[in-house]
Amino acid sequence: MPHFGFQELIIILLIVLVLFGATKLPEIGRGLGQAIRNFKKGVSEPDELNVTPKKPVEDKKEEEKK
Repeated sequence: MPHFGFQELIIILLIVLVLFGATKLPEIGRGLGQAIRNFKKGVSEPDELNVTPKKPVEDKKEEEKK
């Protein structure tokens, strides 16, 4: 993996600034942060979600009587 020095990082940042402009950089950073946050959240959550509603206890008792 290449090692970037201080001068190379400054040049890269200047190129990004010229390409996107100063007004778009905060939006790009915010979007990148949200993407990383959502990825971490997606990796740590369980695979499936149970969305079926639970029956109240009273309904179960009535079904058992029938």
